[in-house]
Amino acid sequence: MPLWKVYHPAGAFTAEDKKKLAREVTEVYAGIPIPKFYVVFVFEEMAAGSCFVGGEPHDRFIRFKIDQIARTLPGPVIREWWVRTLDRVIAPFVKDRGYDWEISIDETPCDLWSLQGEPAPPFESAAEKRWVKENKASPYSIEEKLPVNLLLAPGVADR
Repeated sequence: MPLWKVYHPAGAFTAEDKKKLAREVTEVYAGIPIPKFYVVFVFEEMAAGSCFVGGEPHDRFIRFKIDQIARTLPGPVIREWWVRTLDRVIAPFVKDRGYDWEISIDETPCDLWSLQGEPAPPFESAAEKRWVKENKASPYSIEEKLPVNLLLAPGVADR
């Protein structure tokens, strides 16, 4: 799951803006692919005078705090690409409107997460493919934890 907490000044986003931003970010994650229902947005409105940057009031600042659990980003090049990708997606909602903004991403181990009482299935597994298709969590068997393109050959121990 990526959980996006968006801390923003009052009036920064309309209801339609929130819906559009959440949908556009969800489509980026769906391209990985992960199930769309993994992507959760929470918009937290900040009252005027309640945000400070560098010890000074800053009422044109938006903070995106992202908790990613479903996937981890391997290595600095992929991490930079991902942050830049997210910056491009949110730019029309922040940069193009004259806001200052910040993104931070925390990664939590996938085994410390469940959905409707089910641990998330492994990446590229039959269960995950089914979750993507059905767009919901559901029980799965040990067989469904296996990769869709299972390769069993000499020297291949674990995938």
